[in-house]
Amino acid sequence: MTDNGVGQMSPYGDFRRILFCSDFSENADFAFGFAVDAAQRNRGSTLYLLHVLPEPDAQFWKTYIYDSDGDPDAKAKADIDARIARDYRPRLPEGVDFQTVFRIGGAADQILAFAREVNADLIVLGRQGKGAVRSIFFGDVAAKVARHATCPLLIIPLAFARQPRGL
Repeated sequence: MTDNGVGQMSPYGDFRRILFCSDFSENADFAFGFAVDAAQRNRGSTLYLLHVLPEPDAQFWKTYIYDSDGDPDAKAKADIDARIARDYRPRLPEGVDFQTVFRIGGAADQILAFAREVNADLIVLGRQGKGAVRSIFFGDVAAKVARHATCPLLIIPLAFARQPRGL
């Protein structure tokens, strides 16, 4: 057992590198509270916020985007940084080490790759309530991450946010 930094002994180890994955959805916004809670309970931890932009599939769109004036990656990063500053940074308690990262590619693949890069101890992400047909055709990021993650994973369903509390 190890001390989790708030004087409590945890039989599960410390979460020093907590990876929170956001697509800026309502579900991700709710799941962020769980990631912050984990960071607070594990003093000295780092909370990473990862946002993954999908790579355009069609060659036409790739050419259109990357040949246009300006740097689309820089604009995307600026827009993401603004959203994080507005929606997430104000919710951080003082003293939480918070780092933001953005990647381009398949969401599940990028989440798993970044988790390996930083040797994440915990991954926190929201789960969208997709229908079965959509999940078959487009895949489910949370399910793929769950199948391949090598650290604990906390998946927060949006339905949990909508449950009445205190009953």
